[in-house]
Amino acid sequence: MNLISIENISKSFGERVIFEKLSFGINKGQKIALIAKNGTGKTCILKIVGGTDLPDTGQVNYRKDLKIAYLEQQPDFPEALTVEETILASGHETLKVIAQYEHALQNMDDDQAYQKAFEKMEQLQAWDFENEYQQVLSLLKLEDLNQKVGKLSGGQKRRLALAIAILQKPDVMLLDEPTNHLDLDMIEWLEKFFEKENVTLLMVSHDRYFLERVCNEIIELENGQLYSYKGNYSNYLEKKQARLDAEAAETSKARNLFVKELDWMRRQPKARTTKSKSRIDDFYEIKEKAQKRRKEHQMELEINMERMGNKIVEFHQVGLSYGDLPILKQFNYRFQPGERIGIIGKNGTGKTTFLNLVTQQMQPDNGKIVIGETIKFGYYQQSGIDIVPGQKVIEVIKKFGEFIPLKKGKQISAEQLLERFLFDRKQQYDYVEKLSGGEQKRLYLCTVLIQNPNFLILDEPTNDLDILTLNVLENFLLDYPGCLLVVSHDRYFMDKIVDHLFVFRGQAEIEDFPGNYSDFRAYEESKSPQDKKPEKSGEIKAKGQTVGLSSQEKKQVRDLENELEKLATEKQQLEQKFTNTALSPEEITKISIQLNEVNQTIDEKEMLWLELTDKQ
Repeated sequence: MNLISIENISKSFGERVIFEKLSFGINKGQKIALIAKNGTGKTCILKIVGGTDLPDTGQVNYRKDLKIAYLEQQPDFPEALTVEETILASGHETLKVIAQYEHALQNMDDDQAYQKAFEKMEQLQAWDFENEYQQVLSLLKLEDLNQKVGKLSGGQKRRLALAIAILQKPDVMLLDEPTNHLDLDMIEWLEKFFEKENVTLLMVSHDRYFLERVCNEIIELENGQLYSYKGNYSNYLEKKQARLDAEAAETSKARNLFVKELDWMRRQPKARTTKSKSRIDDFYEIKEKAQKRRKEHQMELEINMERMGNKIVEFHQVGLSYGDLPILKQFNYRFQPGERIGIIGKNGTGKTTFLNLVTQQMQPDNGKIVIGETIKFGYYQQSGIDIVPGQKVIEVIKKFGEFIPLKKGKQISAEQLLERFLFDRKQQYDYVEKLSGGEQKRLYLCTVLIQNPNFLILDEPTNDLDILTLNVLENFLLDYPGCLLVVSHDRYFMDKIVDHLFVFRGQAEIEDFPGNYSDFRAYEESKSPQDKKPEKSGEIKAKGQTVGLSSQEKKQVRDLENELEKLATEKQQLEQKFTNTALSPEEITKISIQLNEVNQTIDEKEMLWLELTDKQ
C-alpha cells in the first residue's frame, strides 16, 4: 500500500541546485534509509516529505488521513513549557487522559477527580499505553516532567522530540539522525523498538549498525540520481559494488569502442550520408560514457608526524568530582605510543570531562597529570567550528596549516586534504556560512588534522557526518600512527578504529576492556546474572523494563489498601459475634467458615500488597 508519493521534486538555493527531478515512493511497512553526501539535500528532502518545506518544482502526494511524525535535528519547542506540557501539546488524546490520571494520583483527597480520571483510563483502555509512556520517558532519561524546556540541553531536547514522535504512533516516521545524542544503551533499545514495531520509516542516519538492524531498503542519492537497494546496509554495500563493477565494465567497453570510432571519424570525408550521421551521433554518446569519471577518494598515507617521546600522558592518583558526583577517584594510567582507545558509557558519566583533563582544559581536584614534552594534541570537540562571516573554506584551513608532511619528503597540501574529505576545488572557495551543518563539521575535522598532531582526541566525531565522509575518516585514522582517544556512540566506527576501551560505569568506576565495542557487548551478554551489577532505580534493564511502579500498579496498591481496611473491619465484626452466648452450633460453624474465608482473603491480598511495595 502506497502511503506517500514524491514526484519530480527539485530544490535550489539561489544559483546552487541542491537536487532536481527526484521521484520515489514510501509504502506501508518500509523502513527506508536515505544516504547521500553532506550538502546534497538529505534534510531538505525530509522537510519536503514532512510538509515543513516546499519543493521548487514537483509535488508530494499523501494517502488520506495519513499521520506523520517528523524528528528534526534541532527541534524547536516553547521554552516556557515543562517537559510534560510539551508532550501534551503534541495533541495525543490518550496522553492527556494519562496526565489527568497522574495528577489525580498525586491529589488523592479529591475522590471525584480520581474517579473521573480512572473512568477515562478504563474507557480508552489506556493502561498498556500508560506503561509504554512511562517506559519511553525513563529509557530516554526524561523522568523530570516538571523541568522547563528552556533548561534542557540540545541532547535532551532531541530525546524529548524522539519521545513525542514515538508516542504519537504515527503511520510514517521521518527521522533525521535519530541516534545523535543518545548513549549506546538508548540506541540499542531504539533499534529493538523499531525492529518489532509495525511502523513505516524514512530516515537519514550515519549509524551503520542501526541501518543494518532496522532498515529493509536503502535509497542513495549520488551525482543527482537516486539508486534504490532492497535489504539492509550489508546488502546495500554488496549491491552497490555490483553496480559499480557493472558501470566500470560498461565504461571500459565504451572506451575501447571510442578508440575504434574515433579512428573512423578521422577517416570520414566531409560529405555526410544519413547512415554516417547516425553513426556520428552514436559516437558522441559513446564518448560521454567513455569519459565518465567517479569522484572517489582512497587514502593510503604514511604520515610523518612529529616524534613522540617515551613519556606521553600519565595520570597519577587523579580525582575529580562535580559536587556529590564523583568522576574519577585515584585514577592511574600511562598512555603508550600508538594506543587507540575508545571511551563508552552512559551520558553524564564524565567522558568529555576526561578528554578535557587530558588536554589540560580542566584541572583535577587531586593527583597530577603529566604531559610529555613532545606531545602535540589535536582536539576535535563537539562544539564545532567558529564561523566567521565572509571567510572562505580554504582560508579557514590555511589558518591552521598549509600541509601535512608524509614520509619520503612528500606532503598533502591544504587543498589536497580538503579534496580527500570531499571538498572539490570549486567548493573550497565557497563561503563557510553557506555550508550545511555536516559540511561545517567536515571542515572542522580538516582544521584539526592539518595541524599534524601526534595525539589525536575526537569527541563524537561521527555526529552529522555522512557515511562517505566516515569511510574517508576511518581510512585516514587506520593510517594514523599516533595516539588516538575517541568518544563515540557509533559502534561500527569504534569497532573499526580502536584496540581497547575505557568503560565509564559511573560513580568514578572506569574499566579498561581489552577489545572493541562488539567484543565488549559479547562479554557483557556472556556474564551470569549474579556477575552483573544491580541496577539503580530508573536505569535501563536488559528487557526494557524499569524499576518502580507504573500508575496502574500504584492504583492497585491503593485499591488493596482500601480492601484490606474493609476486610479488617469485617473480621472484627465476625470475631465480635463469637461473644454472643446464645449462638447455636450451626451459627457458630457458619461464622467460623466466614471468618476463615476472610482470613484467607486477607493473607492473599497482604502478600500481593507486599510484593508491590517491595518493588516500589
